[in-house]
Amino acid sequence: MLSALPERHPLRSYAAEAPLIRAYRGDRPEVTPVWFMRQAGRSLPEYRALRQGRDMLDTCLVPELASEITLQPVRRHGVDAGIFFSDIMIPLRLAGVDVTIEPGIGPVVAEPADSPEAIERITSLELTDAALEPIREAVRLTVRELEQTGTPLIGFAGAPFTLAAYLVAGRPTKDHMPVRTLMHAYPEAWRQLAQWAAGVTGKFLREQVLAGASAAQLFDSWAGSLPKRQYVDRVVPHSRAALDAVRDLDVPLVHFGVGAAELYGEMNLDVDTVGVDWRTPLDEAIQRIPGDVTVQGNLDPALLGAGWEAIEPAVRDVLERGRSARAHVFNLGHGVPPEADPEQLTRIVELVHSV
Repeated sequence: MLSALPERHPLRSYAAEAPLIRAYRGDRPEVTPVWFMRQAGRSLPEYRALRQGRDMLDTCLVPELASEITLQPVRRHGVDAGIFFSDIMIPLRLAGVDVTIEPGIGPVVAEPADSPEAIERITSLELTDAALEPIREAVRLTVRELEQTGTPLIGFAGAPFTLAAYLVAGRPTKDHMPVRTLMHAYPEAWRQLAQWAAGVTGKFLREQVLAGASAAQLFDSWAGSLPKRQYVDRVVPHSRAALDAVRDLDVPLVHFGVGAAELYGEMNLDVDTVGVDWRTPLDEAIQRIPGDVTVQGNLDPALLGAGWEAIEPAVRDVLERGRSARAHVFNLGHGVPPEADPEQLTRIVELVHSV
């Protein structure tokens, strides 16, 4: 199936035997691979210096900046993967949605998709190949640098439900009530919106892979706000459709949901790896996830501010619990907090690699 990838794709050469890719595919390497969600970002002084005076979404669309930010934590921490620096809202912006990231608030959509009529308007927008060129170029620049150390790049995209939660409410909301209500009130409009979001985010993910990403992760930040039946009926088909956009490329696929404790039985959408957040002990999550999959996670990000005396035994505990899966990729149970000390992250990498 790798024949679908470009001739010079990293999975055809150096990335194929990288510890991260081996682990994702179920071959437990000698050393547990490790990377961190939000490893590129506000915890790094070099990131803050680069971002000063620059808008978040605009920064993501300057290939040289997006590439440099992706590379910063790889250089500093020695992690086993780069995670492409972007934002889940970028494909919406590139499709023509008027969205901004407001300091202290988060994503703000100028015209929310909060009715069937508004959804009709949003879903008439198209994400073109030309609009995605800054993404392709940023990935190409990044892979060119990562090849020197044999480090693979992970592509990522937001899951349709999470994107829709922002589109419907127009901004972050408590418990994501607006989108949950819309799913019940206008089921056909919901299906239309979710299908559109799956197409847009799936295309965003596919272009990252074709440009050189060696794995693809779908983030569902707000999946845990849904009851299981609603998640299965109204969300799973669209998350699966987003993943299907890259399935023919035969790259390892990762599915991660926040607050998904009651959903782990449904999170394996024929993927290679399921991410586990910090709320569920890793060995318990492994028992709930069907199929023979790798797990990724799940150190509590709050520990990063608690000192090494608390961090070290917690890291060892996560590693021990991860042994019951076919393979384990060490990570946090969510993103690196902005106030985290980068030195602690570097020490975690060294510890994981030493065990």
